[in-house]
Amino acid sequence: MILEKSLDYGRTWQPYQYYATDCLDAFHMDPKSVKDLSQHTVLEIICTEEYSTGYTTNSKIIHFEIKDRFAFFAGPRLRNMASLYGQLDTTKKLRDFFTVTDLRIRLLRPAVGEIFVDELHLARYFYAISDIKVRGRCKCNLHATVCVYDNSKLTCECEHNTTGPDCGKCKKNYQGRPWSPGSYLPIPKGTANTCIPSISSIGKCYCNPLGSIHDRCNGSGFCECKTGTTGPKCDECLPGNSWHYGCQPNVCDNELLHCQNGGTCHNNVRCLCPAAYTGILCEKLRCEEAGSCGSDSGQGAPPYGSPALLLLTTLLGTASPLVF
Repeated sequence: MILEKSLDYGRTWQPYQYYATDCLDAFHMDPKSVKDLSQHTVLEIICTEEYSTGYTTNSKIIHFEIKDRFAFFAGPRLRNMASLYGQLDTTKKLRDFFTVTDLRIRLLRPAVGEIFVDELHLARYFYAISDIKVRGRCKCNLHATVCVYDNSKLTCECEHNTTGPDCGKCKKNYQGRPWSPGSYLPIPKGTANTCIPSISSIGKCYCNPLGSIHDRCNGSGFCECKTGTTGPKCDECLPGNSWHYGCQPNVCDNELLHCQNGGTCHNNVRCLCPAAYTGILCEKLRCEEAGSCGSDSGQGAPPYGSPALLLLTTLLGTASPLVF
């Protein structure tokens, strides 16, 4: 039996591992197991006899020992994954060895063990595969965390301004530097290697000229917003601000900045005050600005001995006599 893999969606195939009762006879290869390998020979394609010895009528489980190969870098219990990720990040051949787009199993002849075999009628020796389990994750070049089925194929939901089935290229207008896969390094967060805007596309963010500092997007492909402004195009206001030829701080509102003395808030930009009052929040008597507040103006302070003064005097506990 030969386990084969493809890196180009089935256009070409290469052997991944050979299985035989007699490797030398079947494939002209010396038998080996993964335990015979090392960090330096971990990419070797081997022929193993471990799963082909003996004849049995019961089911037999055959493995491709990928965890055992990982263990050469991460330790026998795979606890040092940082070391493995570092090797995968810096050694393309190692990364490609553990990457597949397709797997194929070629069954060449039955493993019947020591019993007599009629070589001319091998079809009499029935055998079949009952189940295949492949554990892995989508190949997205570290530019996606999720992949979904699209037309019966797994497709990456690309991030970092990348696109393609495996996020293998930069999006249009984001080719300011050559595409590069994401990196495992530095551990633990890695590096995104985000595609940046092309020089020819800078300025095509369509930033709102009233809300953005520049009418062109910055080197990261985003609009730079003025104080109090937000949104992808700098056309939205942060709380406490209102749009008035750009985002302006609220002068008044119905929450914290209430207009006083009967004034009403107009479009969050000014208070409409009664005739007798002025100020940003209608907090001042108009006559105070003119210095004309008096007993005969009708706008002065309440007269001495009025109920308001009596109440204040009572609260202060004053015992002196009042003169009317």
